[in-house]
Amino acid sequence: MQIAHIAYTAGLIDISYAEIAMEISENADVREFAEVMLRDHTAVNDAALALVEKLGGTPEDNATSQTLQNQAAEKRDELRALTGMAFDKAYAANELAYHQFVNETVEFTFIPAAQNEEFKALLGVALKTFQAHEGHATKMVAGLN
Repeated sequence: MQIAHIAYTAGLIDISYAEIAMEISENADVREFAEVMLRDHTAVNDAALALVEKLGGTPEDNATSQTLQNQAAEKRDELRALTGMAFDKAYAANELAYHQFVNETVEFTFIPAAQNEEFKALLGVALKTFQAHEGHATKMVAGLN
């Protein structure tokens, strides 16, 4: 259940970035994107937790989850230090890079490694959602430059 914990942690991280965007940004497109992140990542995390409970497992904290959390803490500090267009551009660029990283990891590492078919299917559905986020982030970055 280490993959489940990493995936859940990644979702929480993106939720935290979106919360910062909702606090700082006044840009309607950035705020709309952040709202989508809050909604979609919360839904995926809720579904993942429900599946883990159904399967009788427990997400296991691990070095990868801890590294992600530490890197995210640094990024949150960087984002919180910005305002206006500087924040919007940094948030958008971070979201694009983050979704590229997450999508590659889910597609080429997590899905092939998942041994439970229900969990593999959930990852597949989540990947489609996250790929849409990457496309949205790409447009957001282009619109801010």
